[in-house]
Formats: sequence, C-alpha cells, structure tokens
Amino acid sequence: MRADENGTGRFRRSVLRVFPRRRKRTSVERLRRLTVWSLVTGLLLVWLGVVGGLGEDRFSVPGGIPEDRGAGLLVLVLGLLGLVAFSVLYMRMVKAAVAGTSANREIVASAVLAVVLLLTQESQLWTWGLVAPAWAAGAALLLSRTGTFFVGLGAAAVALFLAPSDDGSGSVIGRVLAAPQPGEDPATLTGALTGAFIGATLALPCANRLQLWFWEVVRLAEEGKEAQARLAVTEERLRFSRDLHDLVGHSLSAIAVKSEVAVKLSKVDAERAAGEMEEVRGLAREALKEIRSAVRGYRTVDLDAELRSMTAVLEADGIRCTLETPQEPVPEELGTLLAWVVREGTTNVLRHSSATRCRITIALRDGVAALEMVNDGVTGLDGRGGTGIVGLSERVAAAGGAVAAGIGGAGEFRLRATVPLEGVR
Repeated sequence: MRADENGTGRFRRSVLRVFPRRRKRTSVERLRRLTVWSLVTGLLLVWLGVVGGLGEDRFSVPGGIPEDRGAGLLVLVLGLLGLVAFSVLYMRMVKAAVAGTSANREIVASAVLAVVLLLTQESQLWTWGLVAPAWAAGAALLLSRTGTFFVGLGAAAVALFLAPSDDGSGSVIGRVLAAPQPGEDPATLTGALTGAFIGATLALPCANRLQLWFWEVVRLAEEGKEAQARLAVTEERLRFSRDLHDLVGHSLSAIAVKSEVAVKLSKVDAERAAGEMEEVRGLAREALKEIRSAVRGYRTVDLDAELRSMTAVLEADGIRCTLETPQEPVPEELGTLLAWVVREGTTNVLRHSSATRCRITIALRDGVAALEMVNDGVTGLDGRGGTGIVGLSERVAAAGGAVAAGIGGAGEFRLRATVPLEGVR
C-alpha cells in the first residue's frame, strides 16, 4: 500500500513538472483580463460580419472593374490580411488604454487601414462597414469625451459614404437584425439597418469608455491601497525611531556625562570615580532593559487580529475559510507564536495552492496548544509547502514545540504546530 502511494506521488510530481499549474490570479488581475475582453467586442463584431458575408459568394472587384473570380478572391485575401493587421493595432490600443499609456501611431495607422479596407473591399454596412465603428471604439479609449463624440460621428459618416446601405440580406448580422417579413418594404429595412448602424457606431465608443472608466477606478483604488500600505510602513519606522530616541537618548546622554566625570575624578578621587562608573553601569543596564522591552512589544502580534486579517485575505481571494478557536484566552507569547504560524500557513495557501477552502483550528488540551491549517488545491511539487516552513519550524522548536507539514487525505495540505504551554509562559 505504501509503495503504491509513493508511486502515485512520483507520477503526480512528474506530471506537475511537465505541466505546471499556473499561478492563481488575483481579483484585480482577473478584472483586468475581463476588461480587455470586454473592450474587444467591436473587433469581434467586425470579424463576425466579414466572415458571415463570405458565404454570399461575392468575389467581385469594386470600382467598376468587370467581375473576375480570381481577382476578386485575391482582393478578398488581401483584405483579410489587412483585417488581421487592423486587429493587431486595435489590441495594441486596448492594451495601451488599460495600461494608461498613449498609442497615437496606432490610432492613425488603424484609421488609414480601415479606410483602405472600405475602399478595396465590396463593402456593406454590416460586413466590412463594421470596421468603422470598431476603429471608433478603439480610438475612443485614448481620446477625450469630446474626441469620442466626433470620432463616432466621423466613423459613421465615412462608413455611410464608402459602404452602401442595403436591406441586410448580404450579411448574417443584417439578416438577424432586420428579420424581413414577406411583403415588407426593402426601403424600410434599409432605413432601419442604417439607423441601427449609426446607433452602434455612436454607442460602442461610449460603452468602451464606460468599461475603461470602471477599470481605472479599480486600478486607482488598488494603487491607493498599496500607497497606504507603504505609508503605514514608513510611519511605523518613524515611530520606532522616535521611540528608540526617547528611550535611549536620555540614558546615553547621562552615561556620557557620568563617564566624563569619572575620568576627571579618577586622578583625584578614585572612590568617587568608581561610584560614578557604578552608576554608568546601572544606566547601561536600564537602557538595555528598555530596548529589549520595546523590541518585545514590537514583536508581539495579536492572535485574534491576525486570525481576522488572514481570514479576510483568504476570503478576498475566493477561498472559503472556517475558523475554530478555544473559549479560554490564549497566553500573549503563545498567541504571538501561533500568529506567526497562521501567517506562514496563509502565505502557503496563497502562493502554493489553488485552494477553494481552508480550515483553521486552534485547541488547548492537556497542557499543549495545537494549531492546524488544512486546505485543498495542492499544487506544490513535493507537498511540503514553501521554504518559510523551515524558519517557522525553528521558531516553534525554540519554544519546545514542533511543526509538521504535508499532504493528507483527499489531496489536502495540512500544516500542524504543537507547542507546550510551559514552554512559552
């Protein structure tokens, strides 16, 4: 049985080495990807219209040249290649907008390419004519609100001038939108489709700008959180430096003065000099005691606050968290040690797994404190967690405890720390 488990473990590790699981994306990263896909809606609409119109067998060369199937096919192939280049430029505009940078050359190049496609292809509003609203939707991401309005109007005007209006029978999108009934006037259908085209040309840029605005709000909020965290760290360092100065500054000044007095008295009154040096030693011990007390205060971590914080972090990442704590209060030093275990365990869950659930249990029984964290979605190659487990084991061992980590039943990762209560009191 043990051999089978070892063989299965080796096979699983081999598979993970060949096909490593991707790092789990954060909520902001997932929103960014969703924003990008939302902004390419106009481009997908173009491809749907063009591909839907290919089945109509319309291989003729525009501009009054006699119909030649071979020449028409060549023009169509060149048009599709041009549409691929237009798509690349469009994606570069979208990525620049999401990143908050400019892409003026892409705007101009894609505009020229859109006009060339409308001139060279046998365009209809709901086939190649959709290149115009797609360009407007991409350019609007990098322009002002006024620029967006004029871009939409200009794109609609150019498309109506270069792509003739029809009753929609030549395209899949046109037939879906018009859905002509028997005996219905073609002119009415043409007018309805033209109005729908103008509306789409004006609406797509506005919709893209709205989606981009929502992403920018989230991005700025995330940057604000990061700046706030950096500011908190800076303020804590300043506070620590002020506290250290207040604690040690007076003692060191007194030590310097008394040492100088002792040096002067050493040649005149050795007994008084020895008394001054005795006071210097007392001041040094008192300063050392105050420093140790201050450092111990900074190292102390509140267990309840740490549990709330780590639970919030896990749930924000989409991990369902269950918490079980003892009714009796946990001693301060033991709480600090267990808080470090919780922090390291949470780091392992976030970095080395694709967990969907996590259970944290703390129990005080028979003079022993036991903390256990169990999560699913193990992705580590050896199932032993990150390198921080080694440092955590040393920290717990210094208090007479032990740390065990590994894969348990049902592919769950289990981190368990046990500490004798006598070792931390």
